[in-house]
Amino acid sequence: MSVIPSITPETTPSASRSQILTRLEETRALTETLCAPLTPEDQTIQSMPDASPVKWHRAHTTWFFETFVLTPHAQDYDLYDTTYGYLFNSYYEAIGARHPRPERGILTRPSSEEIGKYRSHVNGVISTLIENCSEDVWSAINPLIILGIHHEQQHQELLLMDILHAFSCNPTEPAYARTTPLPAQSPGPMTWKEFPGGISEIGFDSRTENEFAFDNEEPRHEILIRPFRIANRLATNQEWLNFIDDGGYARPEFWLADGWAHVQTSGWSAPLYWRKSADDQWSAFGLRGRQPINPDAPVSHVSYYEADAFASWSGKRLPTEAEWETAANTIAIDGNLLPSGALRPIPISKNENLSQMIGDVWEHTQSPYVPYPGFKVAVGAVGEYNGKFMSNQMVLRGGSCATPAGHIRKSYRNFFYPHQRWMFAGVRLAEDI
Repeated sequence: MSVIPSITPETTPSASRSQILTRLEETRALTETLCAPLTPEDQTIQSMPDASPVKWHRAHTTWFFETFVLTPHAQDYDLYDTTYGYLFNSYYEAIGARHPRPERGILTRPSSEEIGKYRSHVNGVISTLIENCSEDVWSAINPLIILGIHHEQQHQELLLMDILHAFSCNPTEPAYARTTPLPAQSPGPMTWKEFPGGISEIGFDSRTENEFAFDNEEPRHEILIRPFRIANRLATNQEWLNFIDDGGYARPEFWLADGWAHVQTSGWSAPLYWRKSADDQWSAFGLRGRQPINPDAPVSHVSYYEADAFASWSGKRLPTEAEWETAANTIAIDGNLLPSGALRPIPISKNENLSQMIGDVWEHTQSPYVPYPGFKVAVGAVGEYNGKFMSNQMVLRGGSCATPAGHIRKSYRNFFYPHQRWMFAGVRLAEDI
């Protein structure tokens, strides 16, 4: 299978200018590599309000560097285009008005080619700034550049999610990448790893850990956990098929009330992108096109509501994010992330105590996305990055097959609304002891 470049240089506050510039250049180049298979028409489409056109992702991540790094800190910098602030601002109220999110797909201009010129312009100016600015300016822009790198990595995963959804709406179902076979591996029976409970520490500690983390991962704090078991692996497509065959989508006793309402109004009967043929064969559409369901691969593209219903049907529950992080702290960060080139969840290669916690699919937890004790929103527009979304969403952990390398930590908190399912998201079961 094809391998997507892995980005390795450090981006800690103590990293040198050259290290951070290299990381910035590699990150910006990877975005363009991910867009290389796409036509200009592909990059303009917006298939639903939750998604954005690919060229918008390319422009927005560039606008981020222009707005937060160049405009305040590059001497005599002139905006590339004064209309771009309105077109490519996402949700930063402090910056000003912006184009409505659901209507990004009508922006045929500027063209994908012009966005490429915009990216090249900003890349050049920011490289010059990094190389030549004073130490005082470097101290100011260093954390903003690191934030911008990780922000762009988030959008790299988003653009893959969004183009997959767009291609799924095309009757011809075009493939983003060439089809390759999955490894023939059996996950074996689900087993359980026990944890005794007690006081556990979770979250990122910027006082002692010399690496980047988003503000929503802090502060590190103690939490009381009851004894629990967590599954050694992710739930598979075959196990989800068993749920379907047992009437899982037709039995309200397994569903939260809001989830059952979505089943009724949206007509859910299987994970997103699954389809059943006239001869009762299941297939799933992915970045490599439509393929027969691999029963041993992890199930993907299910919402929190579906994950919770599956757990209820299984006689189990979803883990809390504190349980997930406590378990993850016993394993290494290694898994099927974007650089593997798989572009889809794959069966586990060996049945270990805890497998697949990193990569493959984001894992639903039963934890609402709320601030940690002592969390403080950063001052200024950058403070809008995470804090204002801490309502009515659920936490997912672990990264996915579309998550760039160097962009996942055991403390990383992703979050989505409970009905959303276009992300690469799956299920790991847990239970009380």
